[in-house]
Amino acid sequence: MNIFHIVPRDEWEAAKKKGSYEPASLAQEGFIHCSKTDQLQTVANSFYKGQKNLLILRINIEKVGAEIKVEPPLEAPLSGILFPHIYGALETSAVEGEIEFPCETDGSFKLPNDLI
Repeated sequence: MNIFHIVPRDEWEAAKKKGSYEPASLAQEGFIHCSKTDQLQTVANSFYKGQKNLLILRINIEKVGAEIKVEPPLEAPLSGILFPHIYGALETSAVEGEIEFPCETDGSFKLPNDLI
């Protein structure tokens, strides 16, 4: 099974050189935010609107060494919506795909065809 993470291209390129990805959220909140396929577009339009040079990482959960928990977001714990969170660094070897994720001219996002 796969989960997904939206990342600025330059952060991912730096992580590949290092061998692991440790975004600010890992230090600040203790985990890496991820999404299921049907959550990606909403997440992108809520948190990344207008940002350029983004990638969607396709993560094979069987290759992730850290614990993965599926839980509600901190901002809306009673929402009933559950997101996958990785509680540790993400090994770059667990990422099986890097998908270009350009925003539309109005700054919004649509899922790339290979994710629909």
